[in-house]
Amino acid sequence: MNILLFNPRALTYNPRLPNSILQVAASIDKEHNWFFVDGNLEQDPWSKLENYLRNNTIDCFGVTVMPGPQLKQAIPYSKKIKELYPNIKIVWGGYFASNQYKVCIESGFVDYIINGPGDVTFPRLLNSIGKNESLHDIKNLIFVEDGKIIKTAKEELLNQDTLPELPYDKLNSIYNLQNYLPRTFLGKKTIGYHSSFGCPFTCSFCAVVPIYNARWKGKSAESIYKDVKKLIEQYKGDSVEFHDNNFFVSEKRAVSFAKLIKAHKINWWGEARIDTMDKYSDESLKILSDSGCRMIFFGAETGNDELLKKMDKGGTQTGAQIINFATRLKKFNIIPEYSFVLGTPAETEEKVFAQINEDIEFIKKVKVANPKTEIIIYTYSPVPTEGSDLYEAVIKSGFQFPQKLEDWMNPAWENFDLRKNPLTPWLKPYMIDRIKNFETVLNACYPTNSDVRLNNFKRTVLKTFGYWRYNFGFYKYPKEINFLHRVWRYRQPEIEGF
Repeated sequence: MNILLFNPRALTYNPRLPNSILQVAASIDKEHNWFFVDGNLEQDPWSKLENYLRNNTIDCFGVTVMPGPQLKQAIPYSKKIKELYPNIKIVWGGYFASNQYKVCIESGFVDYIINGPGDVTFPRLLNSIGKNESLHDIKNLIFVEDGKIIKTAKEELLNQDTLPELPYDKLNSIYNLQNYLPRTFLGKKTIGYHSSFGCPFTCSFCAVVPIYNARWKGKSAESIYKDVKKLIEQYKGDSVEFHDNNFFVSEKRAVSFAKLIKAHKINWWGEARIDTMDKYSDESLKILSDSGCRMIFFGAETGNDELLKKMDKGGTQTGAQIINFATRLKKFNIIPEYSFVLGTPAETEEKVFAQINEDIEFIKKVKVANPKTEIIIYTYSPVPTEGSDLYEAVIKSGFQFPQKLEDWMNPAWENFDLRKNPLTPWLKPYMIDRIKNFETVLNACYPTNSDVRLNNFKRTVLKTFGYWRYNFGFYKYPKEINFLHRVWRYRQPEIEGF
């Protein structure tokens, strides 16, 4: 079969290696022909897609769909292909497709959804379509049969070391792989790499939870090193971002990789949980630091212990631990990057606003404990984690996701997906203003280390404008800071990456 794979535009700057597409391509590489179009590298992706459609008998159009910007190409392009080429099977994968499967599959132009990893599911689906066989035994699949949505059983996570290698060389023959190695604060050519799937926790605000159900499986340190070493030696990568949902689940694995990569003298970054890494020994943290680990992203979420329980963080994380761990990392020269989720629902409007202000004050305590701590602020956007206390409160509030797939392209819902301006009924405009204005002032007083375009002069100017506002708690109408951010195109890592 001929498969056309598409990666819709997600970033304006610095595209990363399309690991999700490469994972799918690797699963079918020896059985089917595949073509690839990357919306991040094409000025007019539709023209490129149309060229493949005209000159090849395409059997399947496969799209990876994350919430947010990717929907602006995934939705209209899929709809258009179904209208022009009704025999082509359209398959969606990714967090959006899995979490919002009902609205996707009812659109009329998405035939199948890969509900989790597709290493086995996708090739089995293609073979079953070709032979007109039943799909019920294929795990991780969502489809419609006789007007009813069928959601098959979840597949156990596979041994990641037994999966085929990603086809980097074939990607390089389609798009110069150097396009995917951007300059970041980590290095001049940063590799994006995915070494594991899932997470063993059940945070009720996390889009990963409904897909993996508290499961995690990772490659061995040796397999990770083998791949990264190839990208360093063959494609001249000089740093690594690990895009795993939770890279540091296993202390043994993380330390083993650190020991292997140390000789290459590269910088690297990954994501972790505070209560997991706080159990690491000082010796392990030093090994990570010595190997080039420069920053680690942590979901701090809130300093309120009661709210942490409502978020179903699991583990043992507390507000005190968040501060103490930031302090602990100072001696290892590892920057903690803490994300906070503000604006969760509460019994009254007054309590919602009080929680926001409490977390603002808590964030300032974190900066006292370790001024180098990077702070990422999100506003709470519900995900369909059915059964959680937080999601039940969301439903009772009257919140509702769009009932039509095309409605997700509305700019307001894009902001929702980026967790910047949700359409939640309990968050009032003055609350959103409070969050945004504090974030603006915070980013001036403490400019992010990850924006490589900020020179010392720009940082000094921003700090000068932000210092008095931050210290006196005057966050309203920071127009002068917003002006500088626009002029200098201040880059927030949670939106555009490093």
